[in-house]
Amino acid sequence: MAEQRRSPENPTRRRFLGYLIAAPTLAVGVTWAAGGFDSAEAAIPSPPQPEDLFDLGDLQNLAAAPTSGLISVRVNEDGTASFALHRCEVGQGITTTVAMMIAEELDLPVEKIRITLADARPELLMNQLTGGSNSVRSIYTPVRTAAAIARQRLIRTAAARWGVPENEVATRDGVLSHTSGRTATYGDLTTAAASDTTIQVSADLKAPADFRVLGKPHNRIDALEAVTGRKQFGMDLRVPGAKPCMVRRAPTINGTPKAVHNLDAVKAMPGITDVAVVTYGVAVRGDTFGQCIDALRALEVDWHPGTVAGESDETVLAKLKKARLPLAVPPLGSVSVDAEFTFAFASNAPLEPDNAIADVRSDRAEVWSTLKVPIVAQKNIAAKLGLPIDKVVVHVVPGGGSFGRHLFDDVAVEAAEISQKMGKPVKLSWSRTDDFRQGRTHPMCISNVRATYLLGNVLTFEQRHTSSETDFGHGLGEMITATAAELPIAGNLSFAESVFLLSQSVPYNFGVVTQLLNEIPLKFNTGSMRNIYSPNVVTAMELVVDRLAAKMRKDPVTFRREFLKDRRLRAVLDKAVEVGQWGRAMPDGTAQGIALHAEYRGAVAMLVEIDCRPETVNRPIEHGVTGPRVTKATIVVDAGLALNPRGLEAQMIGCLNDGIALTLTSSLHIRDGIPLEGSWDDYFYTRQWNTPPDVRVVVMPPTGDTPSGAGELGVAPAAAAVACAYARATGTMPTSFPINHGTLGFEPFPLQPSTPQSPTDGLDHSY
Repeated sequence: MAEQRRSPENPTRRRFLGYLIAAPTLAVGVTWAAGGFDSAEAAIPSPPQPEDLFDLGDLQNLAAAPTSGLISVRVNEDGTASFALHRCEVGQGITTTVAMMIAEELDLPVEKIRITLADARPELLMNQLTGGSNSVRSIYTPVRTAAAIARQRLIRTAAARWGVPENEVATRDGVLSHTSGRTATYGDLTTAAASDTTIQVSADLKAPADFRVLGKPHNRIDALEAVTGRKQFGMDLRVPGAKPCMVRRAPTINGTPKAVHNLDAVKAMPGITDVAVVTYGVAVRGDTFGQCIDALRALEVDWHPGTVAGESDETVLAKLKKARLPLAVPPLGSVSVDAEFTFAFASNAPLEPDNAIADVRSDRAEVWSTLKVPIVAQKNIAAKLGLPIDKVVVHVVPGGGSFGRHLFDDVAVEAAEISQKMGKPVKLSWSRTDDFRQGRTHPMCISNVRATYLLGNVLTFEQRHTSSETDFGHGLGEMITATAAELPIAGNLSFAESVFLLSQSVPYNFGVVTQLLNEIPLKFNTGSMRNIYSPNVVTAMELVVDRLAAKMRKDPVTFRREFLKDRRLRAVLDKAVEVGQWGRAMPDGTAQGIALHAEYRGAVAMLVEIDCRPETVNRPIEHGVTGPRVTKATIVVDAGLALNPRGLEAQMIGCLNDGIALTLTSSLHIRDGIPLEGSWDDYFYTRQWNTPPDVRVVVMPPTGDTPSGAGELGVAPAAAAVACAYARATGTMPTSFPINHGTLGFEPFPLQPSTPQSPTDGLDHSY
């Protein structure tokens, strides 16, 4: 067993520094600390890759460190505690987990913790980005430290008031007590405990063995509001004077208006108040969204071509093949495995349509939107409007999903531009068709793998990943620039290459291992879809691992166990094999598949079963391509210290469905510079008829004192396990994903007008 590595996330002592902030009631700011990762050795070890030494989460922690003391926990006079979270809630449950952290260290019921989302705070610099499965990992120690100091300060105040030693004052559920019978609530003492100057203090954090809240399953704090329809998302917000607004868009991605022939006629339509030409289209504002749709459909617009006019799946694939980096080791005939895999464009449109409210005046602006990098949004909005940054207020709103989409602020910037040109507040909503055709996509890519083996060992493993350009202009690029001197990578690498090297690694001892990225400069609207590069990279890798096992005449599980570097991966593999009953007899046309993944300092094993029999593949589904069905899934996850196992289970099930979609059904078909997909009906994310009825999530016992990242951790092994199962069930290794991409199962919406008419036949499809 290799010696445990030390990293900034793995503190060696439990006392942490913080600050009492001058405030009317008790307020505590904090410093930063961060976690580690164990590795294990095998027979012929491979040298460590950059991700093994310093991963993307370490980068984010390092970049956030200088401003970590600018967040604070406050204890209020009503006995509650409040925290303005500098991360965005988009359904991943971060607000619940943070409430649990504060409740644990403050000895206050979770129900008395009030979590709000912080506005854009430029003073936080790089400490207000939600992405990379880093939120919990980066704020775990700071938030707990603030709560622990607050509790200590309340104890000290009570002890002084009662004239007793501090160690005789106990806390429980927001009440301080002494053996003499004296009690006080936190609200009673928060004013007395407050400081009139800002001073540095320290506190001891609880050991995990003493936790009463963290590590225990907990329902989401917003669950009741969500299921009863009372939760407020962006589309639910009401700002005085902000009327509905939509945009007519070009028939190619990023096309711009050349001429509009009937502005006055459209402005005279019922309910329409304003029409304005903006950067990427023509905006209409009206009393209702239905009136906006009617108006934008009536517009007569000539268009300039967009940034990828004329591009299609075929042209992009040809350019990717020309840009492939060479493999260093020549093919060695019968002792090498060569494979090339193609992955189509995929949408990261969230379920809630992109939306933003903007109220722009001559000297100031206020914007409300779901933003995962609000500081960058504030800067971009200010630049678009020609205003100083301090005259732009950006409010972060909970979102109905993200999948990486809300790392980008284009809808908020566009709403601000429209409001400025119209001189009125607007409530902008993109249509579903806008989301799929003009929104963000995961780039098309190819992955080439060559592995050589001899005498029971794998000698070399090379992977060359070629992709259309990935946009990292949402703040992560600035983090890379700011921390370049600390990164275990050399040379003048692009942002994409840096992210690739800090997120990808081969978990097997395969001799000389190299993984390299090359991207071609095609200006699609790309983004960091959930798990970034990993679903494609790991699917290609694990399919080749299965092929190597077959070449060496070994069972896929036995082969993996022999070559794994990490004991944590070996443990989740063994548990998945046990719980999922690996190797059980199955009918022809069905099979099991298994895949592993380590990232964000966590580890996952996925064991799935798939049905590829004709009667399943050819099921009639209206307006769709059915294909195989995953019938069973066993997910085993080691997230270090799982703070909320119930939330972690939900995340893993979401990752599973993402992986099924990417492997079997979900893709964008690009033709003449724009996707053909124009709605969720066209874009076949995992549906009920492809979702396994039997899913088991096993959360491993804690393997450390800190949590790993987990929100995206399961996507890659899910996609890979489904691909491996499909290969075993059909006897043919798939090389193009999703496997149904070649069949267009829908009639595309027209490209113009850009938004279809609202459907009127909903009741015809209800049950």
